[in-house]
Amino acid sequence: MATLYLVEQGTNLYKENYRFVVWVPEDDKKEIPIREVKRILVFGNVQISTPAINTCLQEQIMVLFLSLSGQYKGHLWSAESTHLGNELAQIEKRQDTRFQLLVSRAIVYGKLMNSKQLLLRLNRKRKEAEVAQAIAGITSDINALDSVDNLDSLRGYEGIGAARYFPAFGNLITNPYFSFSLRYRQPPTDPVNSLLSFGYTMLFNNVLTLIIAEGLSPYFANFHYGEDKKPYLAFDLMEEFRSPIVDSFVLKTINTAMFKPTDFETVVSTGGTYLNKEARKVFLEQFERRMNEQVSHPDLRSQVTYREAIQLQIRRYKRTLLHGVAYEPFLRTA
Repeated sequence: MATLYLVEQGTNLYKENYRFVVWVPEDDKKEIPIREVKRILVFGNVQISTPAINTCLQEQIMVLFLSLSGQYKGHLWSAESTHLGNELAQIEKRQDTRFQLLVSRAIVYGKLMNSKQLLLRLNRKRKEAEVAQAIAGITSDINALDSVDNLDSLRGYEGIGAARYFPAFGNLITNPYFSFSLRYRQPPTDPVNSLLSFGYTMLFNNVLTLIIAEGLSPYFANFHYGEDKKPYLAFDLMEEFRSPIVDSFVLKTINTAMFKPTDFETVVSTGGTYLNKEARKVFLEQFERRMNEQVSHPDLRSQVTYREAIQLQIRRYKRTLLHGVAYEPFLRTA
């Protein structure tokens, strides 16, 4: 087990000897060896004992606190694990517009290439004309990136690519009970948007934990920005993984009928659509399996899990930051 998901409301997590004990009222206790846990995701109303917190700090087990829908609220991590030298380099590069442009261009290139690759792979048998048209458009966007000389234009190409990609993504859904044409984020307004949003949120949480574990501050980014203090570097470094990890996973869950329309519920006050409690557990279980699937990465001869691939990309970014090595994005080639 790499990630411990605490989803059931009213759950208590405490420590006994060398184990974490998860106790849910009116349910059996579950014991998990501490050595098997790398991160803990806490959804909503969950209690963690002080000894358990101390163990997480001592063993460098990241604890992320999330809303019920998975939105990031904050995290617990030992201050002793921070790396001041890395943060100083990040602050310095924040003033370097060329550095920001080169890294951001590589990130957008990786995102668009992986989006195109997913559409190509899934349209080989379908041969949907709309999908082929989107592939041609995204190819044109990729070819234009070399001439982009500022971040605003780069963000424009990223947005255009997404506008081409998502309708084509919807055309690859074969389950007649689901349909999709436009991306709605906050809140997700239909089941497909709900699955995408939840998947991206889980991807973000994984990227965030690995950024911090690698001794980087998640608050100094290059492509994403905003006035609020948010972990924008996680938004940067998750971009190239959206299609290969989340989008392909969501399409598989829909087209194999893993979820039914009745697995979703709408919050009247916001109009948002979300997985119900039981379906959310299934999603998290399957997503964890996805993160542990094997994939090729050019930095290693042997195959690695998707989570390890993310970690390798963060280390690539560290080399770029500290040693000036050009950042190369993760590209899913098959």
